[in-house]
Formats: sequence, C-alpha cells, structure tokens
Amino acid sequence: MKRIGLLSDTHGYLHPKIFEFFKEVDEIWHAGDIGNIEIAEDIEIFKPLTAVHGNIDDYDVRNIYPKFQIFHCEKVKILMTHIGGYPGKYNSETYKKIIKEKPQLFISGHSHILKVIYDKKNKLLHMNPGAAGINGLHNVITMIRFTIDEEKIKDLEVLEIKRD
Repeated sequence: MKRIGLLSDTHGYLHPKIFEFFKEVDEIWHAGDIGNIEIAEDIEIFKPLTAVHGNIDDYDVRNIYPKFQIFHCEKVKILMTHIGGYPGKYNSETYKKIIKEKPQLFISGHSHILKVIYDKKNKLLHMNPGAAGINGLHNVITMIRFTIDEEKIKDLEVLEIKRD
C-alpha cells in the first residue's frame, strides 16, 4: 500500500500547507509546470518525487523530468504528462499513448482545474490535481492525496486553499 500526494502547476511556488497535507504520504507526483529546479529539489528533500515537465519549465527541469512518465505503483500502471486532456478530450499524442500503454490511471495538469473522472471507454481513472501555485486564473489552490493498495485507487482527499 502506498499513499500518494499529487500536485501540478506550482509555477515556482510551494504553499506551506503542501508539507502538512503530504506529511503522511510515501511519495509525491508532480504533473508539470514545476516552475524551477529548486522547487523540485525542495519536494525531493521532503519526499520521493516522480514528475514530468510542463510547458513553462526551463531546460534544467526538462533535462531531468520527461514529457511523459509511464510507471507502476503497486499493481496500477500510471501514465502522467502535463498537457494531455481528459476523457473525451485527449490530445492526439496522449491518446496514442493511452491506447498503446493501457494505463489504469492517467494523470495530467495544465488546465488549473481539478478533475477526477472515470473513462469508461479506456477503462482508466483520470486525475488532474488542479493548480498548487499562485500564478494563473484559478481562485483556489488544489492538490490531491490518495492511496494505491494493490490494484485499488482509494481514499482520495482534496485540499482546497482560497487564493489571497
């Protein structure tokens, strides 16, 4: 069993509540637009990090974190990217990877809109944690934590913080 902290779109800012909300997780996944390599390093000091780069990320971030991550956690196959869309609205590059890789969990960011949607057609759960940073059009900072136990994704919790 693994407890996961999921965030995206920090844009160079780590809200202090991230450390409290993710205190009990085993690892953190970041779905892109990290902002700078120092943010990734700060997260890695706190918890193990799996991440992808986003469209605002510079060479230092892109050099370490790929556009797509395909990995397993427990018995769940995960596909993660920054700009991927969501069920019924995937971009073509992402959709090809979904068809080829057949993940049970697809994670993306970019929209700054928190979404958790089951894709019946592709038999996967889509998660977008929204935006954890202070830059963008969103009014609420959001992040997700959940548990993967064998092949089950469960105990999903959302943190919402009103932006000042």
